[in-house]
Amino acid sequence: MPATILDGKALATAIEAELAEEVADFVQNNAHEPALAAVLVGDDPASSIYVKNKRAACERVGMESRLVRLPDTATEEELLQVVAELNNDDAVHGILVQLPLPPQIREQKVLDAVHPLKDVDCFHPENVGRLVQGRPRYLPCTPHGCLQILHRSGISVAGKHAVVVGRSEIVGKPLATLLAQKESHLGPGACNATVTLCHSRTRDLAALCRQADVLFAAIGKPKFVTGEMIKPGAVIVDVGINRTDAGVVGDVDFAAAKEIASAITPVPRGVGPMTIVMLLYNTLSAARAQLA
Repeated sequence: MPATILDGKALATAIEAELAEEVADFVQNNAHEPALAAVLVGDDPASSIYVKNKRAACERVGMESRLVRLPDTATEEELLQVVAELNNDDAVHGILVQLPLPPQIREQKVLDAVHPLKDVDCFHPENVGRLVQGRPRYLPCTPHGCLQILHRSGISVAGKHAVVVGRSEIVGKPLATLLAQKESHLGPGACNATVTLCHSRTRDLAALCRQADVLFAAIGKPKFVTGEMIKPGAVIVDVGINRTDAGVVGDVDFAAAKEIASAITPVPRGVGPMTIVMLLYNTLSAARAQLA
């Protein structure tokens, strides 16, 4: 039987509706909208589209969206000055610095400069440390989106073997941390997994993937996970977004995987829309936190 398709786009639309009600309540009680400021350096087409989608999502839920554009020739000092100004602007609750940045700018230097309370991407060392300790201020957007997809689809990871392919600071590492936690705001079924974190130097990667009850692919290589790497009946969450001559594809060979897995996220309409809505979730949380 073909796998159940976990439609992240539909789930994101449902969460947006929930957020719109919460934002309206926030505005009514505080007389201002939660505000997200995006900083875009250069004119990378993919980054521009992503920022545009985030701005549109803000409008749908009633949040204010700001965009600060800098040329690709901007210096690190100029970008840090923009971040400092946004940090000091009480009307801005969340700051998003769109990655990647031009080579003359050190990404970590800039991300570290964002105030922890406004770090809605959860990249600041303080927020990463809180996450690892099991007392997060905000949850990183893509890992949180993955967990929300499973939770809202009635799929528990508790007691299961979860394999994460990819060890990035944005997805792989924080996702593995969340899966292994004892507690989650989504309940015990969204954590308590036995986690294996794989990467480019993992020996016999295919064999480890075949052991997964829940397999997360976040390695950034088109159709890297083949049918032979999937355990029959496994749940597949494909985080990859790869632009190829044939169109946008994930890190999983979808055609093969859907005949083996019990459930799978598609690309597009999978994790991508959930990442954006989790950014809005964090922005509302940040606005509330800054009232305290």
